[in-house]
This record gives sequence, C-alpha cells and structure tokens, in this order.
Amino acid sequence: MADTYSQLYVQIVFAVKGRQSLISKNRKDKIYKYITGIVTNQKQKLIAINGMPDHIHLLVGIKPNVSLSDLVRDIKSCSSKFINEQKWINGKFEWPNGFGAFSYGHSQLTNVIKYIENQEEHHKTKTFKEEYIAFLKLFNIDFKNEYLLRMFDFISIGRSFSSCCLF
Repeated sequence: MADTYSQLYVQIVFAVKGRQSLISKNRKDKIYKYITGIVTNQKQKLIAINGMPDHIHLLVGIKPNVSLSDLVRDIKSCSSKFINEQKWINGKFEWPNGFGAFSYGHSQLTNVIKYIENQEEHHKTKTFKEEYIAFLKLFNIDFKNEYLLRMFDFISIGRSFSSCCLF
C-alpha cells in the first residue's frame, strides 16, 4: 500500500463484562501497557489509553487495511487472557461483545487525548452510561434502548443527557 495515504483516528470504548469494577488503580497501568503492546504488534498506533474500573477508552491511529472489529477482538481476547493469567481477580475476567467506535480528524486529537486522560474527573459527575449515550448522540448514531439496557445492566439514568459535555 505504498501509494495509500491516510489519517484514521478512532476512539474505542468498551466496558468490563457485567459492568463490574474490576480494573483496579494499582493494576490498570499494567493492563494498559499490555494493551499498548497488542495494538503495536498489530502495527497500529495507540495514541491514548485510560479508563475507569468498569470501562476503557483507547485512541488509536488505524491503517486503512485493518479491520477495526478484528483489532478490538484481539485487544479484548488477548488482554482478558493476560488478566486471567495474572489471577488478579476471583473468577474469570471478560470483556462483553460489542464496543463503541468514534472517528476524529487530526485537529481534534488534542481535545480527545485530554478527554481520555481526564476520565476520573469526567466520572465525578457522569456515569459511564451517560457518557456512552452522549457519544452516541454526539456522533448521531442510532441506538435502541433495549440493547443499551442489556449493556448497562438496567441501570437508570438520573441526570439529563443535555447536560453532558464531552469536550
């Protein structure tokens, strides 16, 4: 693909299965480092990674010959295998099926990186469900509430979506 030129930036978001808070502060750097290795081994560029105990955000520069679904599948399967091999939790660690993917232009990267880096601050006032729905609305992605209910374990939203400010 020597004659192909592209800049594809995608923020990938996914939760721990069952939305359990299993990514502890003292383990998250090891998990993020491992995920960085997975992305790098796939010859993609991890620009930012961070999250909360129950979900993760990645900003990845993706080459046009790569399937986003395959990349996310590899990230999830390899990282869950790594976490389970470490025996950091009782039981089995899993990521659920599905993920959010949101594309950006180069001029937006600084704001997206700051957003990902400041996850703890954002989640002082907003749940993951509120954040995720705000992304879907911001990117004009159609969704069905019944699928989100499954994803978010029937957690109700207490705050207004209109008060969400992503950037």
